[in-house]
Amino acid sequence: MSKIVWITGASSGIGEALVYEYFKVGDKLIISGRNRDELFRVKGNCQNSFNVHVLPFDLSETSELDSKAKDAIKIFGKIDLLINSGGVSQRSLALETDIKTEQQIMNTNFWGTVVLSKAVLPTMIANGGGQIVVVSSLVGKFGTKLRSAYSASKHALHGYFDSLRSEVFDKNIDVIIICPGFIKTNVTYNALTGDGKPLNTMGDAHDKAMSPAECAKQMIKAIQAKKEEVYIGGKETKAVWLKRFFPKVFSKKVRTATVI
Repeated sequence: MSKIVWITGASSGIGEALVYEYFKVGDKLIISGRNRDELFRVKGNCQNSFNVHVLPFDLSETSELDSKAKDAIKIFGKIDLLINSGGVSQRSLALETDIKTEQQIMNTNFWGTVVLSKAVLPTMIANGGGQIVVVSSLVGKFGTKLRSAYSASKHALHGYFDSLRSEVFDKNIDVIIICPGFIKTNVTYNALTGDGKPLNTMGDAHDKAMSPAECAKQMIKAIQAKKEEVYIGGKETKAVWLKRFFPKVFSKKVRTATVI
């Protein structure tokens, strides 16, 4: 039986790859992001795409998101699966980053995800259940240089959605947090610098990393298995365990690591 799947950040990277995977199995899709033209490009890559609906908006414009959620629900009448894949990264030192830039990162990554999720939950509950997927990051589990606000926004997602999971478990709502490591996307290229401008440079680690398609496939397996938290990537995922069990060793390594 087909599902109604709403994917944010669907114009590129992991979000785009997820669109193609869910389209293959016949699910009905709502795809969102800031770039309307890119969303229609993604839709155009889906053959016979009448079941792919484009709904563009900016996640950082949090005051508009409740109405956007209402629009999304009206399209097919409900949302079975919301994948919060939209977000923005950072490449700047904390002392050189404007507060306005940090607020933009928090609005996009944290508040945007929270507002959309809360907006669809009542309908999900009324329809007997659903799934909320939150795309965090490995730096939602630890911090590294040049990502202070980004890491903070991802840490906040864990605290909020771990709590939410415990509140809605008896309403047939699954809350799944996905923590990708290095994935070959434009995340570094689009990352914000201290004054809010994009970095416009691709990092070596991301350029040589896992493909978005492989990441999407692993995500879908985790979603189908109703996992609570999953780490996806290469050897960098081991840093989560190093931080947990050998925090001083981790601190020494992260201080000298190349993290662009």
